[in-house]
Amino acid sequence: MNLSFDLRALRYFVAVAEHGGFTRAAQTLHVAQSAVSQTIAGLESRLELRLFHRHERRISLTPEGELLLGQARDLLSQAESIELAMREVHGLVKGEVRIGIPSMLGSYYFPPLLMGFKSRHPGIRLTVVEAGTRRLQRMIAEGELDLGVVTEDASTHRLECHRFLREEMVVCVPKDHRFAQRESVTARDVLSEPLVLFQDGYFHREFVDRLATETGQQPQVAFQSNLIPLTKAIVRQGFGITTFLRRVVEEPDLAAVSFEPSAWLDLSLAWNQGAYLSRAERTFVDFVLEHSPRLQH
Repeated sequence: MNLSFDLRALRYFVAVAEHGGFTRAAQTLHVAQSAVSQTIAGLESRLELRLFHRHERRISLTPEGELLLGQARDLLSQAESIELAMREVHGLVKGEVRIGIPSMLGSYYFPPLLMGFKSRHPGIRLTVVEAGTRRLQRMIAEGELDLGVVTEDASTHRLECHRFLREEMVVCVPKDHRFAQRESVTARDVLSEPLVLFQDGYFHREFVDRLATETGQQPQVAFQSNLIPLTKAIVRQGFGITTFLRRVVEEPDLAAVSFEPSAWLDLSLAWNQGAYLSRAERTFVDFVLEHSPRLQH
C-alpha cells in the first residue's frame, strides 16, 4: 500500500464527502468534475481502499472512508495553521477575527470591547455571530469560528477556555410584581411563576433547566423567545418573568432580584484546544482579557 498523497487529494476527498457527490464538490472547488473524479480514483488506488460507495444517483462513504474523513480534516486544519504561521513570519497578518457571542453579551457587555478593539486596530475586520453557547461550541469545533464565548462545563473539554466575566444571574420582574420588593427569591419561587425563556442551547435556558433539575420542579414555560426586547416587553406586561444577567435588567420599569442563594455565571473566551491563533486573534484575546475587569461594573 502506497500511503503517499498530497493535500489537494485530501481536500477533494473531504469536499466530495461533505457535499455528497462529485458534481457539487467540483462546483465548490471551482474545478472540473473529471479532475475531482480522477483525483479520488487515484487516492483510492494509492491506498488500495474503496472510499465511496457509488450508487446510481448518490454516493456514500465506506467505513474506510469514514475513518479517513476525520483524519483528513485534522491534517487539512493543521496544514492551514502552518501556512498561516508562515505567512505571519513574513508580516502577512490575518486581517479577520470571527467570534461568536450569545445575545445577552453581544447586546449589553461586548459593544464597548468591540469598539475599543476596532479603534485600536482599525485594519482588523471583526465578524460577530450571535448564537447559543452550544451552537458556538460546534462552530468553533468545525472551524466556522475562531473564537467564541461559552460557559465552562464537561462539554468544553476540547476547548481552551479563558474566563473573562463573572456575573450574577438574577430574576427579572416588572416593578409591580410581588417579588420586586424582596432582596432575594428561591428557585422554587421562580419556577412556580409563568416563565419567558430562551430556546434550548442558550446558557440562559440551561441555567433555568439546571434549577429545575436541582429542585425537581417543572418550569411553567409561558413563552419562548431569543429576542431580549420581546422578552422584556412580555415581562413588563405581566405575562411572565425571566432570568437575565444583572446588567440586562437595568431599566426603570423592571426589577432585578437575586436568587437565594446567589447565582453566578462564569463566561469564558474559548477556541479549539491546540489550535494556532493568528496574530490578529491573539491580539483580540489579549485585549478582551486585559479589559475584562471593566465588564464587571
